[in-house]
Amino acid sequence: MFLALDVGNTNITVGLFGTRDGKVLPGPLKIWRMFTRKRWTSDEYAVMLINMLFYSGFDAKEVTNIAVSSVIPQLNDVFRELFKKYFDKEIFFVSCDNCGGLVFSAENSKETGADRIANVVAAYSFYNEEEGCIVVDFGTATTFDCINCTGEYLGGAIVMGPSILMQSLSLKTSQLPNIVEIKKPLRSVGFSTFECIQSGTYFGYVGLVKELIIRMKKEVKVKHVIATGGLAGLISNDVKEIETVLPDLTLEGIRIIWGKSVKSDK
Repeated sequence: MFLALDVGNTNITVGLFGTRDGKVLPGPLKIWRMFTRKRWTSDEYAVMLINMLFYSGFDAKEVTNIAVSSVIPQLNDVFRELFKKYFDKEIFFVSCDNCGGLVFSAENSKETGADRIANVVAAYSFYNEEEGCIVVDFGTATTFDCINCTGEYLGGAIVMGPSILMQSLSLKTSQLPNIVEIKKPLRSVGFSTFECIQSGTYFGYVGLVKELIIRMKKEVKVKHVIATGGLAGLISNDVKEIETVLPDLTLEGIRIIWGKSVKSDK
């Protein structure tokens, strides 16, 4: 079996994939999510991970390969130690150097996050590698990434995610409460402070996403728009420019990049 980890600022998503004849099959068998804890040791993460496998009916000893996309450099050594100590495996890290042959036209490819690399590789593969697309990933930060019809990564945009937006509003104001849950309000005109914040965040964010997609499609030659990330299903309901929501896009990108890298090594 193949294990893919997307280590994000808020959550770590773990996907377990099946294998056949040495190839990793698309579509994860199981997905787990846990909070990102930057102070945890490799032993603490190992307990969590091995227990998740065990209680879902999987044997950790059957994991043959591991690949990781991480945006938290200080955790890379933690996971490297974890998989060496408990799985006796070396892990593969997605990066601008290990990107499955992705071509960068952006000025500094080394600044591109591993999750963004995985997203555009998966999106390009999803459309049979024939048409360009935009990927909108709703995470701690919301990222917009463009890849053209020849498989060239063009760049994109980064903005605060809705959760950070709400937290910042509470931190920087004296009387506004911190609202954790983000949901679509019944109306844009709020009758209470709570409703006003929900409305401003949700409908304002919908407008932000629409505007960036429209501008990007004018500037670069792309045809499709894919959304992924925790709030993709919610926000995309009011953004007609988003055609498809693929919750497992990053994990699939990790799988694809690992597979291409293995082939190139051979």
